[in-house]
Amino acid sequence: MFDKILIANRGEIALRVVRACREMGIASVAVHSTADSDAMHVRMADEAICIGPPPAAQSYLSYPAIISACEVSGAQAIHPGYGFLSENAQFVQVVEDHGLTFIGPTAEHIRIMGDKITAKDTMKALGVPCVPGSDGGVPDLDAARSVAGEIGYPVIIKATAGGGGRGMKVAESAEKIETAFQTARAEAKAAFGNDEVYIEKYLTTPRHIEVQVFGDGKGRAVHLGERDCSLQRRHQKVFEEAPGPAIAADERARIGKICADAVARINYIGAGTIEFLYENGAFYFIEMNTRLQVEHPVTEAVYDQDLVREQIRVAAGEPLSFTQDDLALNGHAIEVRINAERLPDFAPSPGRITQFHAPGGLGVRMDSGLYDGYAIPPYYDSLIGKLIVHGRDRPEALARLNRALGELIVDGVETTIPLFRDLMHEEAIQTGDYSIHWLETWLARAYES
Repeated sequence: MFDKILIANRGEIALRVVRACREMGIASVAVHSTADSDAMHVRMADEAICIGPPPAAQSYLSYPAIISACEVSGAQAIHPGYGFLSENAQFVQVVEDHGLTFIGPTAEHIRIMGDKITAKDTMKALGVPCVPGSDGGVPDLDAARSVAGEIGYPVIIKATAGGGGRGMKVAESAEKIETAFQTARAEAKAAFGNDEVYIEKYLTTPRHIEVQVFGDGKGRAVHLGERDCSLQRRHQKVFEEAPGPAIAADERARIGKICADAVARINYIGAGTIEFLYENGAFYFIEMNTRLQVEHPVTEAVYDQDLVREQIRVAAGEPLSFTQDDLALNGHAIEVRINAERLPDFAPSPGRITQFHAPGGLGVRMDSGLYDGYAIPPYYDSLIGKLIVHGRDRPEALARLNRALGELIVDGVETTIPLFRDLMHEEAIQTGDYSIHWLETWLARAYES
């Protein structure tokens, strides 16, 4: 087992890893930019090293700064959290070349799953169901028209190197394919330096379902059920729950086994999430995230497993501490993402926290690095906390969420807390009857009219 782990991240996820290390008796090293000198993860870690100025490119994304921090501190492994360098295959290779351990999958697996076309081809070969679409990239407009005509409209055009909704356009008909195709390519080029796009059938009312998998890198893997992440704004998740309210037990077992078998066959190591669109009883693969997800706490709640601890264990060469038969679903969990954003336009709202009070009580967990007097810097993602609730069933979890939102106080900046308080009154939220388009439609009616 490692003696010391460096955490190449910031905010609540860095604090989450610090806590796991402390419980395991492992020393933790926090790295930080000058803007994060007073951050909670810096205060809580056993050691802290400043690695550069506020811009992420000069600090949290700097290979030399992070590797140097490992050498100075004597850390043997790096936990990347999520975001930043967590899915950067080149960084993983650099880490390994310096005799350090990356707590996550191999560079090869990150590279394969980082390209959406290669990922789709790989998953097809492994027996994972995929959305009908083009075989690889679509080189020009004529090819785009041909593919769209074969699979039928509406279609969605996506950047092969895409993410976060960029380089993604829908064409509802043949008359709109040219504009969608050209716009998607231009956005992809601007965002990723790569204008290659591919085409898939556009599902009209799907849910976003993701399956949590975990492998030991030696041909053994398990699944920990699914999460429903359908409540999204501009392709960004805001509300996640486990299990999915629309997924039956037999469907869960079937798609879970398919996913676990697939990652076992490629000797995948660590945590991963296989994401699907789900409509009319069918699952369609869209991508695999080769890292810990923001919403991992809901899975931890319903399966009573510490996924960060398990990441560290398998990275150190230890076997999985549980088998598939050990994993039993228990109750229902929901997470809402608390962002420092101003409603109704969701503009970032950095500033100083004048008062922070986290909710408590049975079945309530608050993952956040906030404290009274903390100044949220303007340089990074606006996520400032995650409120997670767990109950014996979905109605109890919703009641707990409603109660916890009433207790949560974040003063000094604008946040998305009022959004979730409003959503608690919506019938679709109470019944779980929503698709990936529901929230956008609701927001247009509630906030933009």
